[in-house]
Amino acid sequence: LMRINLLKRLESSVDSFRITLEGIIQLIEGTLEKINNGEIEEWKGIETRMDDESFDWEADWGDEEGVIGKKVKVSLADMDVTRWKEDLEEDLEVLHALWGKVVDIRGNKDEKLQRLLALIDEKANNPFNPENAKVIVFTAFADTANYLYEHCGAHMRKEHERNSTLITGSKKISSDKGIPADLNVLLSCFSPRSKQRNDLYPGLSDVNIDLLIATDCISEGQNLQDCDYLINYDIHWNPVRIIQRFGRIDRIGSINESITMVNFWPDVTLDAYINLKSRVENKMLIGNLASTGDDNLLNTKEKDLEYRKVQLQRLQEEVIDLEDLREGVSITDLGLNDFRVDLLAYVKEFGSLKNIPVGLHAVIPSTPIVPPGVIFVLKNVNNEVNINKLNRLHPYYLVYMDEQGGVRMNHLDSKRILDIMRMTCRNQKEPLTTLCEQVIQETNNYHNMEPFSNLLQRSIGSILEKEEESGVQSLFSAGGTLGIHEMFKGIEDFKLIAFLMVR
Repeated sequence: LMRINLLKRLESSVDSFRITLEGIIQLIEGTLEKINNGEIEEWKGIETRMDDESFDWEADWGDEEGVIGKKVKVSLADMDVTRWKEDLEEDLEVLHALWGKVVDIRGNKDEKLQRLLALIDEKANNPFNPENAKVIVFTAFADTANYLYEHCGAHMRKEHERNSTLITGSKKISSDKGIPADLNVLLSCFSPRSKQRNDLYPGLSDVNIDLLIATDCISEGQNLQDCDYLINYDIHWNPVRIIQRFGRIDRIGSINESITMVNFWPDVTLDAYINLKSRVENKMLIGNLASTGDDNLLNTKEKDLEYRKVQLQRLQEEVIDLEDLREGVSITDLGLNDFRVDLLAYVKEFGSLKNIPVGLHAVIPSTPIVPPGVIFVLKNVNNEVNINKLNRLHPYYLVYMDEQGGVRMNHLDSKRILDIMRMTCRNQKEPLTTLCEQVIQETNNYHNMEPFSNLLQRSIGSILEKEEESGVQSLFSAGGTLGIHEMFKGIEDFKLIAFLMVR
């Protein structure tokens, strides 16, 4: 949760990430100082405020108020202070290294900020609607809003001689000189027609604001349809926020012929960790299908009927029967982000995997948790066969066989098998010579592979047996069958990708 929150701050802006790092560093240094000074008994606990816009405590855990709480107190009497101190010192070293990499990335060095300034310039120089240069920039964090106002506000005054304003939820309102720092006044000057500025504030009839930078404190209940251009500088976990933001300008009474929304999605490398784009798009799609079916702001070109057709087809061919999964299903089980991140790091270090031949193997030592056997990685070569009813890694199959030919974990336990492979092989870059020599002797320099061939046949047999068993059971279940119209032919349906010997 902490990692996701930190990366979400980085997704918003480098400056917000820097501020968060400095806050954590200051807290850790203060904690270490109290521990070193022996003030443990006097220090009753730690208090952390969680009602600040500077922290995204919602992440992907929901939007309900008070999910985590307003304060967290930790009693030092309940802690292993020595071990905690060591962990804090290790964290501090990492945080200082991160801070050193981002502290100088501001202004001209901030590529994301420069992209935003380019969009603002383009809008000011070539308005979509006649003489309309108004822009709203939304962000989830007050720190990012302050950072944007510092740079974009000055840019608007210098390059375009236009006024800007900043509105955040902590009663912090800023505006250019000569404009009263009042919420209603500023919004009226930004959207004078919808807010009836000339009637309410006749003395400000010649004052116009063309750039509004705000947090979600004004994402509801405000009529700002004079503006025709809205930019989401960061994306909230909840797509409803995007709808609410866009609803400030997508309103009845707008005189603009067209309105535009621009979304700043995270860099693909960062998104590999937080998976923000797919999460938000999937939530938006679910909400869209549950309501009108034609209001998906993130994909206006989507053909709803076609999507529903594909969805029904996938329900027929790719049903996941959770009762057949041996392991308990958790949030992390339903995603493979950790493995994808490892793969990206591997490709970055060693290059593409395209030219690696199939049938490779490795040898690892057994442990009480990982007993002797073989883990086979198989691929189904007949893409037309409906084989994805239970296996989340389709068309790949993982099977863990013991030395006696029994199935220790079948292809339904793919997440557990991947965890075992990751635990035993990660960061192991050199072969284990002793184990390799043992396998060479057992197989007569790989001339006698019959025991492994038998295990391979049994592993494929377990897949066929499980698939057939599930298909037959579905004939007698309520709601009909799984729609099985094709089955495996046999061993020829599979190709051995790799295998891992556990000795």
